[in-house]
Amino acid sequence: MQTRPLGTTGFSIAPLVFGGNVFGWTVDEPAGHALLDRFVDRGFSAVDTADVYSRWVPGHTGGESETIIGNWLAANRGKRDDLVLITKVGSDMGQPGGKTLKAGWIEEAVEASLRRLRTDHIDLYFSHWPDPDTPHEETLAAYGRLLEAGKIRAIGASNFDADQLGAALKASLDGGLPRYQVIQPEYNLYARASLEGPLLDLARQEGIGVISYFALAAGFLTGKYRSEADLEGASRRDMVRKYLDDRGRRILAALDQVAEAHGARPAEVAIAWIIARDGVTAPIASATSTPQLESLFRAAELRLEDDEIAALDKASLQDRV
Repeated sequence: MQTRPLGTTGFSIAPLVFGGNVFGWTVDEPAGHALLDRFVDRGFSAVDTADVYSRWVPGHTGGESETIIGNWLAANRGKRDDLVLITKVGSDMGQPGGKTLKAGWIEEAVEASLRRLRTDHIDLYFSHWPDPDTPHEETLAAYGRLLEAGKIRAIGASNFDADQLGAALKASLDGGLPRYQVIQPEYNLYARASLEGPLLDLARQEGIGVISYFALAAGFLTGKYRSEADLEGASRRDMVRKYLDDRGRRILAALDQVAEAHGARPAEVAIAWIIARDGVTAPIASATSTPQLESLFRAAELRLEDDEIAALDKASLQDRV
């Protein structure tokens, strides 16, 4: 499996990250373990989760995804070194104050994640959301203590814009503090503006890895949802509805054309397009079944022609207002 360096973390990963947000939500524990078995057996290594997954499910409190992964690790003791384990802190877990990157909360939250994951270290620990009420210096100093203790190996910033990331990098430099080595923005054929431009330019300049999320735009780029009628009963219908516009339909038409040329699925082409982007290390993508996972493997192996990438670029250009 061809790998790519993950920024300056020292890790190298295949150009596809498994999204553990589905564990405890649309994938139960036995099915999740089977998917992890297959993922690792195929030579892939990076698995992304967060402490808050899947707090949105009725009756859940967060940590369900980490628990499923941790139980898999406990049953497969020899495979911990096969994983690059990614989790996050800073979403609202129901504690007073809501979202926070305060030092005390980070130091408490990491211990809870380690217990659920049943491991002694996290490979890549993300600030899940920016926290305007906590100085970067406080957050980064907390990460420094965790790095020194060996509880985490590298840090990243999720959902930061270029100004926020730039300020954090300056705080690192000025204070002799750890620096963010990976970013995790939303990025797909429909949502390009959150990465392309100043943020991607800064990441390239600073040698920062990019692991993007929402590769399939909540399932829209699979081609499954092409009208309001297709959303009936869909678990992600409220997230998908915003893509059902003229631009979304142009993107699907371009995906259909390229997919037909390769005997592939639209979802595979959409992921291959991200993998081909300069500066992107790997997209995150989820699967809820073995056939879906096999499709992700095909996407990681799919090589698009320059004219096909250009056609997808053109179709996905933002509509002028």
